[in-house]
Amino acid sequence: MEHLGSSIGSHTLNCNGKLVDLSTPKIMGILNLTPDSFSDGGKFNNDEAALVQAEKMLEEGAGIIDIGPQSTRPHAEFLSAGEEINRIGRIISLIKKEFPEALVSLDTFYSETVKFGFNEGIDLINDISGGQYDDRMFDAVAGTKLPYILMHVNPSYETMHDKIKFEDITVSISRYFSEKTAELLAKGIRDIILDPGFGFGKTVKDQMKMIDEVKYFGSGKFPLLIGISRKSFIYKPLGKSPADINEETQKLHLKVLQQGAKILRVHDVAETKKTVDLFLRSC
Repeated sequence: MEHLGSSIGSHTLNCNGKLVDLSTPKIMGILNLTPDSFSDGGKFNNDEAALVQAEKMLEEGAGIIDIGPQSTRPHAEFLSAGEEINRIGRIISLIKKEFPEALVSLDTFYSETVKFGFNEGIDLINDISGGQYDDRMFDAVAGTKLPYILMHVNPSYETMHDKIKFEDITVSISRYFSEKTAELLAKGIRDIILDPGFGFGKTVKDQMKMIDEVKYFGSGKFPLLIGISRKSFIYKPLGKSPADINEETQKLHLKVLQQGAKILRVHDVAETKKTVDLFLRSC
């Protein structure tokens, strides 16, 4: 069987002058600096613990560390850009100093936080809002010339997790990507990564359909990032906890890799590395 992952054109990203080849899928390790994230809140919200966790994930096979100062789970504490920046503190510059080969992604929907992160040395911008929660976001991204992760999500912070009835989830997400990438390209943003937005305002049924139809997102023009780690559409129907669905998650990871996914955003790096290796052996 020919995997779509090997037939879709390869992509490269320009991360601060470093060309990153995505012909081999990359693992993005999640580093939450939050006290209230749904599965690991409070574990890594000081410099020492964050550095230790970053080192662990890099040793296990992560190529990108995604730093998140704000939880976006339902009913999470809402932070301003200033509060995000205070929470990040020195951790970006510390990671870049300790692990200069590591790529650092910043998970924020604020233009001000992006500018701060850029000055600290980030390599990618991961915006869950698609530029919808801060109208200066796309201009800030354009100013950095960094790769931008565009996620599908509802149009406001308040409605982020509202379940919307989609006539066809795949068509709706594809239309959103088409409109947003046109905006980004018009601003000179060329390195765009697409994230369909698992866990944000979609039913279990919609998300299982998305898994089956990952290959249709972006038409191969842009690399795909898939973030399904510890998401409720997997664990709730099974009556399990977020940390107890590794086997099910890895099966889904393999399925999206076979459809061309280039980046997996995960909590469990070591287990995901096994899945990526299995995929590569089967190509």
